[in-house]
Amino acid sequence: MAYIINGSEVETDDLGYLLEPLYDDEAVRVIAAAEGISLTDAHWEVVNYLRDEYREHGHTPNFRNMLKGFAELHPGVDSKYLYDLFPVGPAKQGPKVAGLPQPLGKGGY
Repeated sequence: MAYIINGSEVETDDLGYLLEPLYDDEAVRVIAAAEGISLTDAHWEVVNYLRDEYREHGHTPNFRNMLKGFAELHPGVDSKYLYDLFPVGPAKQGPKVAGLPQPLGKGGY
């Protein structure tokens, strides 16, 4: 599987995650469309949060840490809010849409 982003083919793994992070906003638009997601400002906030986490830690957080960290930035955010944005799973589908490699296994950080 591959995505065409800005006219170039970008390789993915078998599940559609990019092999290397791509911080281009066009990547987010292309992958979100492939996932059937219509991007809103709320999606972009989560995407930017996940990208920042990846840059800082070298991987994205598991769901529990994602919820805790994002709720610190946006008080009142709960799991329903994140699942409404990324119904397949915020800690799995969120990084994919953000243009990041597949998250680490069950443990996260």
